[in-house]
Amino acid sequence: MDWASLGGLALALGGVLAGQLLEGGHLGSLLQPAAFCVVFVGTVGAVLLQSGVASFMHGLRMARWVVAAPAQDGMQLMQEVMQWSSMARREGLLSLQKFSGGIEDRFISKGLTLIVDGIDPYKMRDILETDITTFERKERQAARIWEAAGGYAPTIGILGAVLGLIHVMENLADPAKLGGGIAIAFVATIYGVGLANLVFLPIANKLKSHIGEEVRRREMLCDVFCGIANGDNPRVLEERMLAYRY
Repeated sequence: MDWASLGGLALALGGVLAGQLLEGGHLGSLLQPAAFCVVFVGTVGAVLLQSGVASFMHGLRMARWVVAAPAQDGMQLMQEVMQWSSMARREGLLSLQKFSGGIEDRFISKGLTLIVDGIDPYKMRDILETDITTFERKERQAARIWEAAGGYAPTIGILGAVLGLIHVMENLADPAKLGGGIAIAFVATIYGVGLANLVFLPIANKLKSHIGEEVRRREMLCDVFCGIANGDNPRVLEERMLAYRY
């Protein structure tokens, strides 16, 4: 659980609400279902139109990484690599076949399978780098829905404010309703700007950071697999992995 993310979100929202109270306002004035509907539903629709269903749903599933980042046990992975390398040097590359089938990580399983199949290290690197590029492109495209939401939400918030002002203009004959109506209209702008800068854009940047970490891990594994195929000393592979962690 990433408590820093939860704490940051709570602090950001708390700061906005505290400012509202310190200015003498009421929290109830910020609760406008109609304005929220315009901003949120409008933003979702615009993002869905841009990204498509597959990327949109994948991006929503990735949101859990904000509070529960993908587990990466670097020390355990290093121990496993040392075991693979030592066994390959002692018993040959075919001895790694028993590991390739029981690993859940598809990338690791693929790398070990290529080693067992005796693929040339240069061709292996090309295959794995293509896999990494495809993975990164797919993940970043999915994460981009949050960045897109951060771009659309403020503009749709302004649209909601304009719609509210139109409603206010329709009631000019009743001056008592003008002040409250204008205040309600501008709540849509608050929703748009607030959601963009306190939720959508931070989520997008957080996801891009996690994607970058996973890409770096796969690049490290690519180097490791090619090293095992070349018969490199396990100590050399260990130093190479440590260099990626700095």
